[in-house]
Amino acid sequence: MTQSLETIIVAFLTGVAGPVLVILVKTFIERKKKSIDTIENTLEISKLITAKIEGIKDEFKADRVWVAQFHNGGHFYPTGKSIAKFSIFYETVTVGVSSIQSNFQNIPVNLFSKSINELLENDVIKISDFSSTAIATFGLKYVAEEHNCKSGYFFAIKTINNKFIGFLGVGFTKQKTKLDAESINHISNHASAMGGVLMTHYQ
Repeated sequence: MTQSLETIIVAFLTGVAGPVLVILVKTFIERKKKSIDTIENTLEISKLITAKIEGIKDEFKADRVWVAQFHNGGHFYPTGKSIAKFSIFYETVTVGVSSIQSNFQNIPVNLFSKSINELLENDVIKISDFSSTAIATFGLKYVAEEHNCKSGYFFAIKTINNKFIGFLGVGFTKQKTKLDAESINHISNHASAMGGVLMTHYQ
């Protein structure tokens, strides 16, 4: 009887428990590898985007350059619908210029609906002088004044399939700066390139 029980246990361990254990170990290893791959991918994207915005800052002598991305920031009660928000994920500033990144985390999209709609439709917002009443500021004037921004340029970041995923901001705090059409086009190309880089983060 004891020998028969031992035979059954051995058969169970080799026939059932063994394969199950192999599957569990394999699943654990694959999940761990995927987690490491995700971290490495995120760090690589961060490195590329940071290099891009620092390059823009240096090339156009900007004082503050940043990238904001849209994300899900929770759910409305009681409908359960997602709340669209944005946060600044990447930023570079010149010496003596304050960072705004911590002030723009989990911001509801509807608070900046005018400017975001303009970017969605026309890809670029050009404000060479925030103090001028002749230039449309799309609700950004008071925010700019609060952060000592005299001129600001904003560019939609879209994927190759035209999905609007974020925007690039280029700010001048020390003096008013009017960028010419060639410069605007050049920065727009940078924004397009960022869309290609960030798209990998969504896949």
